[in-house]
Amino acid sequence: MPVFGLIDGNSFYCSCQRAFEPRLKRKPVVVLSNNDGCAIARTREAKSVGIKMGDPWHFARKRPEARPVIWYSSNYALYADMSRRMYEVLQVRVPAVEPYSIDEMFLDLTSLPGDLYQRCKDLRASVWQEAKIPTCVGWGPTKTIAKLANGLAKDHARLDGLCDLTDPLVRTEWYAVTSIEEVWGIGRQTVKKLQAMGVETVADFVSLDPKTIRSVLTVVGARVQAELRGQSCLALTDVSPTRKSIASTRTFGRLLTDWSEIREAVAHYAARAAEKLRAEHLEAAHLSVLIQTNPHNGDPWYAKHVGAGIEPTADTRDLIRHATQLAEAIWLPSYRYFKAGVILTDLRQAGQQSQLFSMREPKVSTAAMATMDAINARFGSGIIRPCSTGLSRSWRPRASLLSGRYTTRLSEIVNVRSW
Repeated sequence: MPVFGLIDGNSFYCSCQRAFEPRLKRKPVVVLSNNDGCAIARTREAKSVGIKMGDPWHFARKRPEARPVIWYSSNYALYADMSRRMYEVLQVRVPAVEPYSIDEMFLDLTSLPGDLYQRCKDLRASVWQEAKIPTCVGWGPTKTIAKLANGLAKDHARLDGLCDLTDPLVRTEWYAVTSIEEVWGIGRQTVKKLQAMGVETVADFVSLDPKTIRSVLTVVGARVQAELRGQSCLALTDVSPTRKSIASTRTFGRLLTDWSEIREAVAHYAARAAEKLRAEHLEAAHLSVLIQTNPHNGDPWYAKHVGAGIEPTADTRDLIRHATQLAEAIWLPSYRYFKAGVILTDLRQAGQQSQLFSMREPKVSTAAMATMDAINARFGSGIIRPCSTGLSRSWRPRASLLSGRYTTRLSEIVNVRSW
């Protein structure tokens, strides 16, 4: 029988900050969303002083109880690198690892020698020792059960961060006291349907007739029930599925009215999307652009989203040209703009001939982009970039509380003094 595990980094963003700053160990720490907007990650200490998920920073920081809180802007370069380190620790210790999100990874624990509980305990210790990320591990005969076990390990301190649901009798006990809302794959609307049928706990859901589940929740709900019953329906994937779309959207650090600044922002977002395309060896055959005003500050509402088919490409220059042309067509001078974005769809593998007569020079384009990417990879992102993306970029999202990128920028590496 297969055994799946799920390891989850506790308050991952906050833990990444704490990993490099010992002064934060017992202090309430909160990480904010893009543009220093609202709380998206909190330590237990921050939760205990009343900081809730989604609390706006400009309100929360003024509360008397929030005075000891240490706030940080999102630092995705640091978080992504710490996630990579966590993955590398696990990769050499288990047969297979499938990243599920930046801080969650499914593990293949089948046929591991020795006591499984001790092996999972050792995994936690290794991640802590090498990456300084506290984790919880849950495991069971299916991915859905492993996900549920991980949630229990996180929520119940007496489990000490480890939860084993491989035993059917143990599962039965937990199912009877666990809300159906805790199940992976059961969304809010589905919960309402089930509650209307008298289903409150996981045990209630598992005991339903599979035909009833299939008729109410389709094959997806039937698969979730089968997984909770111990029948594995979701295998670990060795190859990530091909992306359906790539988006680069951000709110501005200040409201923009001037077309030249909006053009710079749209060009920058197109360049970022192009980098993501090339990193996955893809090309885009459709591009769309969106711009909008702020719906919360009383300004007149204006939002436009326009798209067009393009010759498949991953060339930054081509994508910038198409994106800025579309943006100019929907920009109106009488509004203060709050957000813009570029979305690439109809993605396909790079290098495929899509039409008989190409308007571009694919070999020249590929060589130019490869050279730019290589230089930026060696000397830092944005060392070489199109001038149309701007120099000062005063419209960039606010990140006034940004920590150092300790593991990806040599100039920001942690300094250690000894005597």
